[in-house]
Amino acid sequence: MIRTIAVIALGGSLGALARFGLTQWIAANWSRSFPLATFAVNLIGCLIIGILYGLWLHRPEFSPLLRQGLFIGFLGAFTTFSTFSLDTLRLLENGESLTALGYILLSVCICLIATWAGLSLTR
Repeated sequence: MIRTIAVIALGGSLGALARFGLTQWIAANWSRSFPLATFAVNLIGCLIIGILYGLWLHRPEFSPLLRQGLFIGFLGAFTTFSTFSLDTLRLLENGESLTALGYILLSVCICLIATWAGLSLTR
């Protein structure tokens, strides 16, 4: 258990630093009229989780510790949108289109409402 926690913490640290570095680089080089940094982080995270998940499906001998460090740690800190996208894709692949649509709508709408509610509580 201690090794798992350490691997996730290391991955999380690296993911947070990668997100910070990419965000700073984009902010210094592009206009801020569109949230390009967040979009780029989410897009890159989704690409990475797709690649890693595909590798894991075809090579199940990959270390569970490595998978946890990358999925939960690195990508969890880099972006949680990648996990949301993978969960949705898996629902679609399992033929659960209605559940996937509900998950998308609930996640976006309820999270926006929760963000608004949290902000409202501080005003």
